[in-house]
Amino acid sequence: MASLTPSGDDLLQVRFRAGSSVLTRDVESQLKAMAVKIEPTNARLQLKAYAESSGNDTSKARRLSLSRALAVRSFLIENGLRSTRIDVRALGIARDGGAPDRVDILLLDR
Repeated sequence: MASLTPSGDDLLQVRFRAGSSVLTRDVESQLKAMAVKIEPTNARLQLKAYAESSGNDTSKARRLSLSRALAVRSFLIENGLRSTRIDVRALGIARDGGAPDRVDILLLDR
């Protein structure tokens, strides 16, 4: 399950339950609204994905973070954004002090 919140310089932050890459209907609704606003502009998005890992399994965390980023990316593409406007970074374990299970959506080229 995922939830969506604005966060600092990020356009949006999608939070996930531990071990999950499933988007909720509420998140899908908010992502769809965001896609509608961004689609007519030339802006690009960067998806920075993170996942918590038990122990020090960085490989598993990176795979889960990639799965989350691709779930968000696929949904945005299905709702009108071109794939060439979305950059994905699967970063695995969050080392920035933020929530461990999330995808940050940053707006590039304002």
